[in-house]
Amino acid sequence: MAPLADLYQVSMAYGHWRAGRHRAPAAAELFFRRPPFRGSFALGAGLAEGLRGLRAFRFSAADVAYLRSVLPSTIDDAFFDYLATLDASEVTVTAIPEGSVVFARVPFLQVKGPLLVVQLLETTLLCLVNYASLVATNAARFRLLAGPDMKLIEMGLRRAQGPDGALSASKYSYIGGFDCTSNILAGKLYGIPVRGTIAHSFIMSFRGLEEVQPRVSRAWDRNGNGNGNGNGNGNGNGNGMRLDSGNLAQQSKEIRGVFQACAAHFQVPWFGTIPIAVSNDISEQSLEEFRREGSEIDMIGIGTNLVTCPLQPSLGCVYKLVEVNGSPCLKLTEDEEKMTIPGMKTIYRLYDAAGHPFMDLMALEEEPSPSAGQELGIRVLGRLGETTKVIPTTVEPLHRTYFRDGQVCEPLPSLPEVRTHAQVSLNLLSPAHRRLHEPQPYPV
Repeated sequence: MAPLADLYQVSMAYGHWRAGRHRAPAAAELFFRRPPFRGSFALGAGLAEGLRGLRAFRFSAADVAYLRSVLPSTIDDAFFDYLATLDASEVTVTAIPEGSVVFARVPFLQVKGPLLVVQLLETTLLCLVNYASLVATNAARFRLLAGPDMKLIEMGLRRAQGPDGALSASKYSYIGGFDCTSNILAGKLYGIPVRGTIAHSFIMSFRGLEEVQPRVSRAWDRNGNGNGNGNGNGNGNGNGMRLDSGNLAQQSKEIRGVFQACAAHFQVPWFGTIPIAVSNDISEQSLEEFRREGSEIDMIGIGTNLVTCPLQPSLGCVYKLVEVNGSPCLKLTEDEEKMTIPGMKTIYRLYDAAGHPFMDLMALEEEPSPSAGQELGIRVLGRLGETTKVIPTTVEPLHRTYFRDGQVCEPLPSLPEVRTHAQVSLNLLSPAHRRLHEPQPYPV
């Protein structure tokens, strides 16, 4: 996992090593500057992958040999010998639990350890967290628009950014609230429920119904009575209808009427409830239209607009040094948004009497912890010139220690458990912070 890094990380590591600063205690924080998709929140994801990467962090002999071939020949041989000894045994990582709602500027991960190793981890951790959190957030937005009862299937394998991107999309869409995936390999690797419909080509391959009955229909009919049509929609009996073009909401209502009329005429009640699935470049706008027009849709397959995140291709997470040798570090720049907040911090989430989080509080490690019912004088980012008084009903410390002494030290939840936690975390948000368009900014 160590070679999953930008070359300049190794160049900087060499500079630290030459200066004798490579073992200086340091700390860095991983966060994003702006909430994605013009919303107020993101779902933090990729933590488990990051922890596995830390556990496997080392340069093999082949890795070191390759670095020798691409770095300048003037680099001291002893540096390469040192790289061969590196691991993450002296690194400590604290983080907000995976699947939690996270907000701009609040550290999702905090990394402490020797300066050289902390620096080398930057690109690796950003790679593992950035897309994971982005697609989980995108999936959560689709879930919020669809409502809790709609079945959502991730169908982006053929449109994703390569096989690795497709697998990540399936995994983190599931965390974000999707029910299943069409990706067989993702189902095998991660235990995600696998579902599917049928393509136009299957229908086009037959000349008429006489070629379909009875053998083809019985292929999906568990009772052998010729009722299935092979849609594989996830209701357990293989019955279903897929719509893939035109006015999907209107068609679903018309088809439901036909199903119900047939059910009444032939006295087969189940026929009236046959699931109707839709696809066809489904976007957030599509879901808003379904809700506005009303529909009889039971399942929605979403691919391109889920896995490629076209509204925002990158979350823009950054990894910034905040402390070296016990001294806070501050990045100064004319761009105020890119200035960092120095020093190691403890992060708290403050809740109101209704149980909604209303503010995240960053305090220096040495500062006393806030208490429920206690008045706090705080300064909100972006309004640092004024002090605001707040009284939280509940105070929740957000970070847990997940990695220490080279090992994961906190039990990691299963994928379904992370998915459930994500939905709980989203449901705690107030409607003003949860809404997807022009939400109320969340103060930090």
